[in-house]
Amino acid sequence: MHLLIVEDDRLLGQALVAGLEQAGFQPDWVRDGLVAWTTVQAEQFSALVLDIGLPRLSGLDLLRRLRQAGSAMPVLLLTARDTPQDIIAGLNAGADDYLIKPFDMGELAARLRAIVRRGAGHAAPILKQGDLYLDPANRIVMRAGESVDLSVREYDLLHLLLLSAGKVKTRAQLEAQLYCWGDAVESNALEVHVHHLRRKLGAELIRTVRGVGYMIPA
Repeated sequence: MHLLIVEDDRLLGQALVAGLEQAGFQPDWVRDGLVAWTTVQAEQFSALVLDIGLPRLSGLDLLRRLRQAGSAMPVLLLTARDTPQDIIAGLNAGADDYLIKPFDMGELAARLRAIVRRGAGHAAPILKQGDLYLDPANRIVMRAGESVDLSVREYDLLHLLLLSAGKVKTRAQLEAQLYCWGDAVESNALEVHVHHLRRKLGAELIRTVRGVGYMIPA
């Protein structure tokens, strides 16, 4: 799950990248509000981790621009301001959730999984499709009661497709949400991951929509 972290503090930014990578996310990081605005216009992310106090363009102003532009990307605000007025301002600007610094990295990861899940229209924490079961918090996949061993990329691809069950995801959308900046990606990497998932979970699970992309039927 590809995230964009927008945080101007160098030490906190580095800690966020390391902690979220360990939690199974694919985070990229920028330190400037205007750079973040340019980035989210050009690329797709599963969610945004957004500090309020940023140079050149504040987190709240960036958030307002996103919502005015029609973006529904889940956004979690990070703030050192714990007054009710500041929290209310963030939620009214379009934030899905917030955390007050300092915070626990496990709580941040859990809140991110929750807002991404809710943004995709899933209330339950476990994703199910027939006899297929995916637990995002523990990165467990089971089919017909049996545990299935998946690589990191295979798991992430399955998670993305299950979140959007019934909808076609294009190759570009999937690659944008699977890989961080600078990742070396082979031209046929996505097809290889799909092939492996079909072999492990059944050929009927993932449908190819020719010329468009892939989907898991609802």
